[in-house]
Amino acid sequence: MARSTLIASNPAGPAQTAAERKPAAAANDSAAANAAHTLTREVAARYTWAAARISLATIFLWAFLDKLFGLGHETASADSWLNGGNPTEGFLSHSVGPFSGIYQDIAGATIVNVLFMAGLAAIGVALLSGIAMRFAAAAGALMMVLMWSASLPPENHVFMDDHIIYAIVLIGLALVRAGDTLGLGRIWSETALVKRLPWLN
Repeated sequence: MARSTLIASNPAGPAQTAAERKPAAAANDSAAANAAHTLTREVAARYTWAAARISLATIFLWAFLDKLFGLGHETASADSWLNGGNPTEGFLSHSVGPFSGIYQDIAGATIVNVLFMAGLAAIGVALLSGIAMRFAAAAGALMMVLMWSASLPPENHVFMDDHIIYAIVLIGLALVRAGDTLGLGRIWSETALVKRLPWLN
């Protein structure tokens, strides 16, 4: 009797264990699917921010090259900086709003031209390469806010325009370390210079 009872109970044991495994297996599959979905979203976000970084880099670099060489899009060849033109005079001399007097007074000044052009080039290169993102974000956001303040109020809004949007995006690029994807940000952060001067990161 004991032998038949033992034999009868054996099939039930493995069947019950398999049934208990099913919820655990399903939970593991669900966790794996969620992890894969999260990873996909993170990768997509990194590449989206990288695309935004590179796109903004082209805006800064194009403005620099156009004003330097007079490529004919916004700046005629005769008005290029290399031909004696003033990169800031046209914009600042037509400044409107509460700060217009200040901007009109400095329009075309040599130091203003040098700072503006150097800023465009440095910010553009930093964004394109993905290095010194904190500098690029701070300097770029400052430049955008200054340009915004030179034409107040904005044409199509009470206070908001594309300069403010660019400034916000630039800050976001630094916060998410957008230079690490499709850029040299990770390598740059490991250099001795950046480790000694973290604000260059």
